[in-house]
Amino acid sequence: MGSPTSAGNSSTTQIVARSSMMDWIRACGLAGVRIDKEELRRRLLMPRYLRLAMLDSIRKKDVDGGDHRFRSRSSDDVHIPESPMVVFINSRSGGRRGPVLKERLQQLISEEQVFDLLDVKPHEFVRYGLACLEKWANKGDICAKETRQNIRVVVAGGDGTVGWVLGCLGELNQKGRDPVPPVAVIPLGTGNDLSRSYGWGGSFPFAWKSAIKRNLNQATTGPICRLDSWHLVVQMPGGEVIDPPHSLKAIEECHLDQTLEIEGNSPDTMNCYEGVFYNYFSIGMDAQVAYGFHHLRNEKPYLAQGPISNKIIYSGYSCTQGWFLTPCMSDPSLRGLKNILRIHIKRARCSEWEQIPVPKSVRAIVALNLHNYGSGRNPWGKLKPDYLEKRGFVEAHADDGLLEIFGLKQGWHASFVMVELITAKHIAQASSIRLEIRGGEWKDAFMQMDGEPWKQAMSREHSTVVEIKRVPYQPLMISGE
Repeated sequence: MGSPTSAGNSSTTQIVARSSMMDWIRACGLAGVRIDKEELRRRLLMPRYLRLAMLDSIRKKDVDGGDHRFRSRSSDDVHIPESPMVVFINSRSGGRRGPVLKERLQQLISEEQVFDLLDVKPHEFVRYGLACLEKWANKGDICAKETRQNIRVVVAGGDGTVGWVLGCLGELNQKGRDPVPPVAVIPLGTGNDLSRSYGWGGSFPFAWKSAIKRNLNQATTGPICRLDSWHLVVQMPGGEVIDPPHSLKAIEECHLDQTLEIEGNSPDTMNCYEGVFYNYFSIGMDAQVAYGFHHLRNEKPYLAQGPISNKIIYSGYSCTQGWFLTPCMSDPSLRGLKNILRIHIKRARCSEWEQIPVPKSVRAIVALNLHNYGSGRNPWGKLKPDYLEKRGFVEAHADDGLLEIFGLKQGWHASFVMVELITAKHIAQASSIRLEIRGGEWKDAFMQMDGEPWKQAMSREHSTVVEIKRVPYQPLMISGE
């Protein structure tokens, strides 16, 4: 059923899935040394006038909003921190612990350096907070200059939250505002696959008070790694995406690759969206289940009190969507993607588009960047060298410029893949992907990026196009190991 996999040791640079039990052991302090709270705070804490100037600029949405803090600063308030740090926390994540964790982080650093995403959005920090530091650094303030050069960011949240912050920080590179701060993670989501991939663990730890200190300490000293990011464009005939996720934004026009023609006639009007993902994009039944789960959680938040309850509800919800009983169902929305989908790819070091077949049994297709998917599983598998050579694949890495494309069949197949008894249906490796979707009997398709799903309206007469290409800039992640 599965493809050949390797039992040998993987490269030290390869991103691998990690055991939740080991995460828990490390979090409980069985590995590591005692960290002095005051010494840690001294290394992280910015001078008071800088903290307040940044916060004023963000609140007023004005780069000049904190100028009076610089003019009234005390000569005693000039300590240059060794590792200045800001934290973004999604206080709704982590079950009931979000507000308590926020308070703990404010105690360890300062209130002004811990931003609740309900109050301060990451793009506001980039456009006003960091811009305030840059302005005064250019005016000769040494403390502002050193803080801007050395600042690091910690994100306390799930994969969607981490991706949101990474995307906003990417604006700095686009506008030549280097250096871009590297990012560490405190895992508060359900899957936490980005967190697992860079050694920060897969769950909110039991001994969380001591674990938070270790996370902050590691964020100041951890080595910097690179991560591929992927730009996604959706071109659709008329209509609009209802309730799009944070990572998907409406744009005025699309810039698709013109060397590949779209099948059929073009509609009179087209709407376009774009976004960036770091771990995976998927279309099909897995995204449909994720979409339903997210709406259920929003409508009945009392059901979602933490990662464990989330996973139980998610598993139960997937059973109600027909994935396990698809062969017995007549609903066209539960049939294979082959009915509605054409896939073109560009292979590694190749500039030509190539159409590849969609396996008729596949009901979900995933384009994966990391080796962690669905709470630390590795559906692509660790493939043997002879199988890689036979299929024309290369060993997968998080910064190799390639996406691994695989398929999931009915729910039973997906279940065996997720417990790693078998690997997923290998389809291709690609440096660029073009999906062309036409509805037929289907009215909607479901898609998701890094755990953020949406419902994509479809047309019987015209194609919806999804194009994925690698972003030249590679975001910086701090290793938690």
